[in-house]
Amino acid sequence: MAILGKKDIESYISAGKLMFDPVVDRFQLQPNSLDLRVGWNFYIPEQWKYTDAGRVVVQPNYLERKSNDDYFKLIKLRPGQYFEFLPHEFIIVSSLEKISMKDDNLLALLHPRSSVARRGFVVESGVVDVHYEGTLMIPVLNGTPHNLRLYPGERIYQLVFHTLEQGLSPEEARIHGVQKAKYHGTTGQNLEARTDSEEELRFIKEGKLTELKEEHKV
Repeated sequence: MAILGKKDIESYISAGKLMFDPVVDRFQLQPNSLDLRVGWNFYIPEQWKYTDAGRVVVQPNYLERKSNDDYFKLIKLRPGQYFEFLPHEFIIVSSLEKISMKDDNLLALLHPRSSVARRGFVVESGVVDVHYEGTLMIPVLNGTPHNLRLYPGERIYQLVFHTLEQGLSPEEARIHGVQKAKYHGTTGQNLEARTDSEEELRFIKEGKLTELKEEHKV
């Protein structure tokens, strides 16, 4: 597995094997990675809701839920606005860019920028799979006892691109485990959490882990 440098990334973009909407700019291109910018959409966890019983605390149970409730409220900022994180507040942030991975051998690892960590933000790392297309959903935590401000357009995370020794077709890449990729094709407007396979969840809830392994061994 090889890591792409600046010249490699530029070549992949020029060849249409790596696409961004909106296009990336020169501030984003680094020697061994490419920075992404914060988008306009911020998802705030819902802590309570009003029901027939009164005001009740929201207690998400992702193994038990029957619908695709996400328990988050979408805040969409306008140009010139900023988002202020409360102390120790957890938010889901969308990337500004939609990314399209068009090569059978190309994937990316998502990492926080060190300058953002020094400000007190804890940014989740992750994997951008081969042939992924869509906006990225990034969990961000204010790890300090102070308010922290974040502006749309800031570069807080970076992609490090890797090439696989054995590539995957788009059809192969979009099967995660035994089901289709949950977040392929997402936008900043539909970043809600999505459940894993109902079959897998049934095994887990019934405690049948040995049966799960036997029935679905690789």
